[in-house]
Amino acid sequence: MTTGQPGLREKKKDATRKALRDAALRLALAHGPDNVRVDDIAEAAGVSPRTYNNYFSSREQAIVAAVTADREARIAAAVAARPAGVALSAAVIEAVVEQYAGSADQDRDRDVLSLIAARPALRAAFFDAAGDVEDPLAAVIAGRLGADNLEAAEVLAASVAAAIRIALKRWIQPANAGLVVVSGSLPDLLVAALTPLAPALDMPLSRR
Repeated sequence: MTTGQPGLREKKKDATRKALRDAALRLALAHGPDNVRVDDIAEAAGVSPRTYNNYFSSREQAIVAAVTADREARIAAAVAARPAGVALSAAVIEAVVEQYAGSADQDRDRDVLSLIAARPALRAAFFDAAGDVEDPLAAVIAGRLGADNLEAAEVLAASVAAAIRIALKRWIQPANAGLVVVSGSLPDLLVAALTPLAPALDMPLSRR
């Protein structure tokens, strides 16, 4: 039987992706990101550099992925799990805040954020990762709005991703003497950035 093979392949790919991002983060914390090569990450994960390139385009992307891993899927799943009676704006804001501010490993995340804040390439990869939420969130929003509103769902999801990116940039921002610091409450910044989207998210279907 071959029906189980795609599932097994996906599980193997997920395991490889996890091994790579975990190795990237472990090496970056131990030696500093600037001293980590793609070849080092691939070797630590037990794969070839070519295999690495099938999953990540840079070491920065792999390091950031260890923090943001599967967050976009969890946000979409959390929105989908909200009862139908909950306003879409409330479902999105609650899901985003929950997934960005509810880490189970605060100490590790604090160390990683220090690395990210100090290096422009890592900051850029961290901000870009917010865009990964677009496709899964658009699918969930389309489920709420109906198939005839797919374009609206895509626009709304892209707007949510942009709002998240803005909140993250305000959270990790330049300070005096060229330093970059993590400041403010991320949940508060996310709510502030996402709240202006509420009227669009909650607009009646007849007006879309």
